[in-house]
Amino acid sequence: MKISILLPYKENYSPSYPGAVSIFVHSMNKLSKYKNEITVFGSTDFKKKLSKNYININLSKKILSSNSKQYVLKFLEIQKNTHSDIIEVHNRPNYIEKLTKLNSKIILYFHNDPISMIGSKLIEERIHLLNVCSKIVFNSEWSKKQYLKDLKSFYHKSKKLIVIHQSTNKVKVDLKKKEKLITFVGKLNSAKGYDIFGSAVTRILNKYSNWKAIVIGDEPREKIFFNHKNLKILGFQDHETVLKTFKKTSIAVACSRWEEPFGRTSLEAASRGCAVIISNRGGLPETITNGIILRNLQTNTLYLAIENLIKNKKKLRYFQDQSFKNFYLTDKFISNKIDIYRKELIQSYKLNLVNNTIKKIKILHVTNFNERHNGRLFYNTGKRINNGFIRLNHSVLEFSDRDIVSYYRNINDLDGSKRLNKKLLEVISNYVPDILVLGHADLIKKDTLEYIKKNYPNIKMSQWFLDRMDSQWINNKKRFLDKIDLMDSSFCTTDPKSLRINTKYNVYYLPNPVDHSFETLENYNNDFFNNDVFFAMSHGVHRGVLKKGKFDDRENFLNKLIKETPNIRFDLYGMNGIQPIWADDYLLAISQSKIGLNLSQGRAAKYYSSDRFSQLIGNGLLVMIDEKTKIGNFFNKDEIVMYNNISDLSEKITKFSNDNKLRKKIAKKGRDKYFKYFNSTIVADFIINKTIGTKKKFFWESIN
Repeated sequence: MKISILLPYKENYSPSYPGAVSIFVHSMNKLSKYKNEITVFGSTDFKKKLSKNYININLSKKILSSNSKQYVLKFLEIQKNTHSDIIEVHNRPNYIEKLTKLNSKIILYFHNDPISMIGSKLIEERIHLLNVCSKIVFNSEWSKKQYLKDLKSFYHKSKKLIVIHQSTNKVKVDLKKKEKLITFVGKLNSAKGYDIFGSAVTRILNKYSNWKAIVIGDEPREKIFFNHKNLKILGFQDHETVLKTFKKTSIAVACSRWEEPFGRTSLEAASRGCAVIISNRGGLPETITNGIILRNLQTNTLYLAIENLIKNKKKLRYFQDQSFKNFYLTDKFISNKIDIYRKELIQSYKLNLVNNTIKKIKILHVTNFNERHNGRLFYNTGKRINNGFIRLNHSVLEFSDRDIVSYYRNINDLDGSKRLNKKLLEVISNYVPDILVLGHADLIKKDTLEYIKKNYPNIKMSQWFLDRMDSQWINNKKRFLDKIDLMDSSFCTTDPKSLRINTKYNVYYLPNPVDHSFETLENYNNDFFNNDVFFAMSHGVHRGVLKKGKFDDRENFLNKLIKETPNIRFDLYGMNGIQPIWADDYLLAISQSKIGLNLSQGRAAKYYSSDRFSQLIGNGLLVMIDEKTKIGNFFNKDEIVMYNNISDLSEKITKFSNDNKLRKKIAKKGRDKYFKYFNSTIVADFIINKTIGTKKKFFWESIN
């Protein structure tokens, strides 16, 4: 793994006057397990550097040319030869756009308020950063909230947004050796609250003459002076001196007026066992575990907080002890968090497996659950697959796309798709599934799925499709291919090889599943029926009735079959003026027939059948199907009946209608086998395993 870290232009990566970003980066790199693969890039005039893995980008000054722009362009040229896996950019969102030209994963670190920085002030800029960055790292939850200001809720739970606080090392501190010392570290300006501190601490030193105060820092632009015999103003000091000072300090104060994104002073003071007093600003409360938070920042409130600790020795010792004991933002802890996301980015994301069994996951299933049809289409494949997901003990959220568009159509959204796609993003942000499964979800836009991919890269996506996709139904193939490049897996009820789909896509044959709660009949147990042969079709599932002027070629086939097969009782629906049947009427009809004829539209395609096949064989009818479908590859001759033309079919209908013993034997064996290998739980498990990418094999995969 090659990692390049780009510092802000002019960030001083040197032991002399190092910047906060430099201190953080150097501390993290020393402890990283990838330290030998990390290179830090910057531009500083100081010759001595914090580490050897640093490359200084030297610039030749050009009139009317931005040094920062030159800096990024030079880094870009270096990276074209370096080929880093990960590029981590610190505190400069405006650098990101140029770096997107590289084939590297881009990480952006914010050390300041994001909405105050060039490149992330605007909503559009922050959304764009979310789209192009693999991770965006904030130094506090406060900074993250600032970034998300006015962004839609969809973005708020993006896995790309992570908080990694700053840190420091933790050393042993003897609290008994603490001196009566009050310390302030930082810029000596009003933004840092130095005027408040100075006023309060001089009053303290006047009243408690055995206490002293130390101030470390400077501020050339704002002059605030305090003078007291027990107050030492040391000016700027190196980092080690600051830490040594905190080690002997009893009370440390960080009383900023401005919204500090994080704040190293209080962090480092807590790590050295100080009783810390902070203002309730920005991310300061996240820097300590135990301390005093001033919610009303005034000279008097700070004075009283300091005095309370001086007068109450038990309280002072309590805060010192708890600060040190509970301090957890160590360099090792934070460096490990950084290494974890690095590893995740480079390794392909995989859901945890235990003994080749997928752990319990969250599945968002987007398909037509047909609520608006009042149960008429309850027995559908979407429901079967959904039942399988649930029986596998996964968390499943149903999202009925067709119902939603039906409810939300209006003059500004004629097909309801705008509201549908917006609602899906809202659901994703709240539920955050492991797998998004789409079934015939045509109105889910490709742009929406790309949005999800970019902002929730760990979400796997798959689609299943039932309709035939040969030359006669070319539009179906277009629908199937529309989003296929975004899918981790795709499934169809036709042999994928026969569809000539590019092999670079993970496309699998999907059997029509049976379900124990749907297919409840056992027709093979019965001898006497009102009818011999059952067949049903429709002029459109959602229409539900015959369409005037529409003709189906299967009607010619069936009418010829009836003529060639006298004395056979046919029960036919969806033709010759007889309306289609649905739901329980359908089950009642097939319960009255010995044989189920599975006849699909158009020329037979390898393995293709509508879900009629699973309904017939699953309810114990003797199923007859065209041998050109090759479905016979999955069955023995004593489990299903194949035919090759009308005459052959006619003979077999006559034979098995008059031989109950043989009919019952084949029908039972066919049903038993179908439930064993093609039930909804197995088919659902197949979808999950192929989407995640396990090596688990299923029955139909071993058959050509």
